[in-house]
Amino acid sequence: MDPSSHLLPDQEKARYLLHENTLTNKGYVEMLEGFISQAVLPYKAEGTALDFGCGPEPVLAELLRRHGFTAHTYDLYFAQGPVLESKQFDVITATEVFEHLKEPIAALEMLKGLLKPDGILAIMTMLHTNDIEAFKNWWYPTDPTHIAFYTEKTLGFSAQKVGLKVLLCDGKKVCVMGNHA
Repeated sequence: MDPSSHLLPDQEKARYLLHENTLTNKGYVEMLEGFISQAVLPYKAEGTALDFGCGPEPVLAELLRRHGFTAHTYDLYFAQGPVLESKQFDVITATEVFEHLKEPIAALEMLKGLLKPDGILAIMTMLHTNDIEAFKNWWYPTDPTHIAFYTEKTLGFSAQKVGLKVLLCDGKKVCVMGNHA
């Protein structure tokens, strides 16, 4: 999206506070459990995890803990701290985050640096098919916090640019990248 349409930080944070992304939201928890089953457990069954962009209630981190991971959180507005400076992780998740990033390649480079040599980065963001007419009618760009949009090809190119390998991209909303040699 054009930078002139980006929300100010306080406006963006206020919009995120309207979300009902809580452990009591059964649909949200089921969506995240599906994500864990598809994008995390086939690659890693244990280890350290970072929920990057966890939001005000770190539901995914809690679910990862229930699966046996040692989970940490980071969020620009809700969970800042030294976790990004001092650790490397087996798994980094970014669910519904990449569509909000002003500099996604810089974020990928930073996240790659936080991965252990055989770590994975599991991303969830709605993908579009690169069909202009379909894009015009797609609901995803109507959220004013959504400023970047991806195709499967774009994510593959982005991974390659920072030295990650795409392990899975389902063409809908899940992409797993590996920090594998």
